Amino acid sequence: MSLTCQVQVVLNNISKEKAETVKKALEPDNIDFPEGLSLYVENIDNKLVFNFESKNNMKQLIATIDEVLEHIQISLKVIE
Repeated sequence: MSLTCQVQVVLNNISKEKAETVKKALEPDNIDFPEGLSLYVENIDNKLVFNFESKNNMKQLIATIDEVLEHIQISLKVIE
């Protein structure tokens, strides 16, 4: 049986400049994702939307979301 899980994390009320900075800060982490795991980031109005998807390992998905959220928090602290 194959299980697919999708998780969306939304940062609301973020300026386009901050959103772009956070997005660029995360780009190096988006290289060489494990097979079956993906992350797509998009700016929508005043929101930064993170779309995660895992087709295999849910523990790996949770760990990846946790790591990305940590990097977002650090990025936002640095640019403030």
